[in-house]
Amino acid sequence: MLSVLRLSGYRRLFTAQVLALVGTGLLTVALGLLAYDIAGRDAGAVLGTALAIKMLAYVFVSPVMAALVHRWQPRTVMIGADIIRAAAALSLPWVSETWQIYVLVFVLQSASATFTPTFQSVIPSIVTAERDYTRALSLSRLAYDLESIVSPMLAAALLTVISYTSLFLGTAAGFVCSATLVTLTAIPKRVTTVSAPFLERLSGGVRVFFRNRSLRFVLFINGAVSAGTALVVVNSVVFARDQFGLGDTSLSFALAAYGAGSLLMAFLVPRVVDRYGPPPVMITGSAVATVGLLGALAMGLFTLGTSPGWVLLLVMWFVIGAGTSLMTTPSSQLLLRASSEQNRNQVYTAQFALSHACFLITYPLAGWLGAVDLNLATAVLTVVAVGSALGALGQRRASATRSTERSRTGAEPAR
Repeated sequence: MLSVLRLSGYRRLFTAQVLALVGTGLLTVALGLLAYDIAGRDAGAVLGTALAIKMLAYVFVSPVMAALVHRWQPRTVMIGADIIRAAAALSLPWVSETWQIYVLVFVLQSASATFTPTFQSVIPSIVTAERDYTRALSLSRLAYDLESIVSPMLAAALLTVISYTSLFLGTAAGFVCSATLVTLTAIPKRVTTVSAPFLERLSGGVRVFFRNRSLRFVLFINGAVSAGTALVVVNSVVFARDQFGLGDTSLSFALAAYGAGSLLMAFLVPRVVDRYGPPPVMITGSAVATVGLLGALAMGLFTLGTSPGWVLLLVMWFVIGAGTSLMTTPSSQLLLRASSEQNRNQVYTAQFALSHACFLITYPLAGWLGAVDLNLATAVLTVVAVGSALGALGQRRASATRSTERSRTGAEPAR
């Protein structure tokens, strides 16, 4: 996997990605603590709204910006996006109202929604060999999982000597270093073309999703992923600070536990998928994540003391992280199998939009219900996860039954 780093261009871009990811990880911790300082127990509602704004930017701003900058060279787009992200991060320590958080989060995430697709589109032009490109994608996935562990731990270490507002400086530094490395990378110039309208591309992929049973299976899995992730991302700070009365570093450890579960499964998933195939692994992941949610609900209902309750929360966050990785890692294989060369981009675009649309529902649910009662939020998200898992299982069984009938009749499988 690491052999692809011998390509100097990819090595610089990968390093830029890692630095930006670390900066974003520090931002996640700092933003949670900032929200708690401003809103107290309602911090979950503030974070839920901020994350819903992030999802809106990912779903709607990304295609708009792609259309606006389609004549610009990728290097210019990425450097500009990094500079905007750094400026937004540097502005966050000065906010005193929740609406200011929302505005800056929208600006920062809009820049990220511009940077990420551009970055992804550049990699194939630098890593041209198919085998190396596959390794590059695997390494990128590993970077995301490692970041979810390293960034919270780094934040926890930094918080022992600096205030949380100084973490925003680390975020800005990550984006500035990313921009510098992009500047130093030789990126092939892009031939400018007029992209198809976003709604046209999105509707084409959505139609494929609803026609194809395996992609409808992915839709249900998206719901299960969003339920578990929303509880962890939105309400960890409220569990740690309000329910258990712990300090600033507790949020970092909670997020690190979730990341550790995801990382462990990231190493194991390829081998398991080779043996059992993507759908069984993904269904297992939905069950694992549901167990984590049920454990979190039990923890709240039985009002455990600080020490046993906190340990149980870390274990449940680890379990939810493991389940999430089991669901998300194999999903691209199903997208690949269900798409053709002609509609592959539409299918992947639809998955990007539809998966983030799930978060648009679960993030506010986690925040707003959590502001009323944490147990209520956990219970509702558990119901969402269970319903999604059952829906995915139903799609899988129907698909298996249909395949069996075709094999008996000798009919050609429909795409």
